[in-house]
Amino acid sequence: MNLEFNKNDDAMRLALSQLRQRFAKIEEGGGKKAMEKARAKNKMAPRERIQYLIDKDSTFIEIGAFAGYDMYKEEGGCPAGGTVGGLGYIQGRQCVIVANDNTVKAGAWFPITGKKNLRLQEIAMENRLPVVYIVDSAGVYLPMQDEIFPDKEHFGRIFRNNAQMSAMGITQIAAVMGSCVAGGAYLPIMSDETLMVEGNGSIFLAGPYLVKAAIGEDADAEALGGAKMHTEISGIADYKFETEQECLDQVRRIIDKLGDQPRAGFDRGQPALPQKDTREIYGIVSQDNTKPYDVLEVIERLVDNSEFDQFKEDYGKTIVCGYGRVDGWAVGIVANQRTIVKSGKKEMQLGGVIYNDSADKAARFIQNCNQKKIPLVFLQDVNGFMVGTRSEQSGIIKDGAKLVNAVANSVVPKITIVTGNSYGAGNYAMCGKAYDPRFIYAWPNAKIAVMGGEQAAKTLLQIQVAALKAKGEEIDPEKEKELLKKITDRYNNQTSAYYAAARLWVDEIIDPADTRKVISEGIAAANHAPIEREWKAGVFQV
Repeated sequence: MNLEFNKNDDAMRLALSQLRQRFAKIEEGGGKKAMEKARAKNKMAPRERIQYLIDKDSTFIEIGAFAGYDMYKEEGGCPAGGTVGGLGYIQGRQCVIVANDNTVKAGAWFPITGKKNLRLQEIAMENRLPVVYIVDSAGVYLPMQDEIFPDKEHFGRIFRNNAQMSAMGITQIAAVMGSCVAGGAYLPIMSDETLMVEGNGSIFLAGPYLVKAAIGEDADAEALGGAKMHTEISGIADYKFETEQECLDQVRRIIDKLGDQPRAGFDRGQPALPQKDTREIYGIVSQDNTKPYDVLEVIERLVDNSEFDQFKEDYGKTIVCGYGRVDGWAVGIVANQRTIVKSGKKEMQLGGVIYNDSADKAARFIQNCNQKKIPLVFLQDVNGFMVGTRSEQSGIIKDGAKLVNAVANSVVPKITIVTGNSYGAGNYAMCGKAYDPRFIYAWPNAKIAVMGGEQAAKTLLQIQVAALKAKGEEIDPEKEKELLKKITDRYNNQTSAYYAAARLWVDEIIDPADTRKVISEGIAAANHAPIEREWKAGVFQV
């Protein structure tokens, strides 16, 4: 029995149990009373609507379930950002599905709601996927309107994207099952087809109260924007239905008749499971990300038949590069090695650190994958670039810039999995959120920050102690220890996977055992979008 493996395995299973418990709480949306109120109107919950819509026995890959997690406490919270969304199959076609949760502040938009909806639209645009909007929203959350209404990445960007997606030939279907108010009224009308549920669905720029206040007219919601009015008089809606189920059935019929589109043509062979058990990853990776491990042991539990062909195996060993297949899809994998290795010059190199040679190798490998049209998968567990006089004089910034350049200009789809640490410039070099991965996921043990907690806390402590001493305050060892703990706790909270997922720095926190599935579905999505941009790296420092 391997004691360290068992300790890691227990810690990961505990973390996954906590993940499931927190997700179960998120699934409750706005709470039991709000759900009962919706049921009284014959409304389904957003996830129920999605499950009814997608193909039976198919998988729904949820995106942003932890958006808004632990945020807006003074406003009562915003579970899942007030929107449920992700990738699902409808009549065998992969689609992006976006469903408002009307139990969360009547589906009103918080700042994170806008960010999440824009992310889901971005996924549709990048991957040329049809979009189904299940609309049930009261519009902008007025107490926070200044943070959601006027800016470039706010509420109005949604409708700009509607227009651009339409011009790109991306199908958009809107099923209106509740309120669709004010600026939000443009979303269904800028979609290709609009369906409404009688009694519950409504579309108007101004509701009864605002109309009364603005022009003194008495009018009810049905006369202003009900399904009957919009299908018979205004012509704004295309279909009306008595029930949500009938409405969603029609969405399925529409999607079923979509024509085929050109594909990117990424290679896919016959899928095969790894020969090594994927769940053994639980015991390989330590929960606090401090213990060394051989990343090849992780890769061999992710790739088909556990077969992996290393590129430049004996050079730049702190980054492992190579070719494999995931669920049949050909991929190029770039992964941080976490064991201590010895370079060809007989020098010891620390795991999780990017050195000159490993940066050089990874940049070259990324170029190869772009040349061959092979999607890239980044397994990110990085502490940053090597520092110190020797490293700086060897040009680590120059070699790091090559890697960042290659990642930034890559034209093949990139999928990033944060399997451990994601610190500093290492986050950039290993395709963090700022470098446009098609999808980015995190394991529960992931930590994302400008530097590790211990280094950051000690740096911040020095700054605070110096500031206090400048004011004439005496800092004894006990007070310094107390101050360090306070700083460390706050910093560690901000580096957690949940903090990142709440702000959509990652698309979702996943079970490591689901890594193959999300990579496969990500490449399947990317395969809908032919590569239109020529691979050009720009100027490399030499």
